[in-house]
Amino acid sequence: MKTKISLSVLILAVVVSGCQIPPTAKPASAPDIYTTTGNFDRVVVVRLRNGTDVLDGLQKFAEMQHIKNAVILSGTGSLTDYSVHVVNNTSFPPGNTYMKQSGPCDLLNVNGYIINGRVHAHLTLSDDKRALGGHLEPGTKVFTFAIITIGVLDKRANLEKIDDYNWR
Repeated sequence: MKTKISLSVLILAVVVSGCQIPPTAKPASAPDIYTTTGNFDRVVVVRLRNGTDVLDGLQKFAEMQHIKNAVILSGTGSLTDYSVHVVNNTSFPPGNTYMKQSGPCDLLNVNGYIINGRVHAHLTLSDDKRALGGHLEPGTKVFTFAIITIGVLDKRANLEKIDDYNWR
């Protein structure tokens, strides 16, 4: 028996009636609050093995499973290397600072989205001295394993511009 889990993706943690934009509408500028509604078709647990690049592994998973839109719900594991970027200014266009390091660290969380087949993930990690996070970049390598849980959205969910900073 297949169970559907209802999901309402609310980009800002605010509920305002009348803010729903139909998937076919293409406003010239972004509304203050955008929501899209859908159901999870399925929830998939992905395990990446030692040496796997996390971003590449998630991208290959999305391609193999023909996933258009999904929510990366959680993730855990350990890493030998990490590569992330963080925003470094408050004006447009946004600038980025890239951080790379080799050495053991724990993968505390992975979250984000698969948007039109493209992985947009963020992670939190720690070593024996600090914790940090950022936007996942190529070069983040698994040590023992990485286990990432993904909720695959049905076709009703429209994430087309959800991470486009030019839509403002």
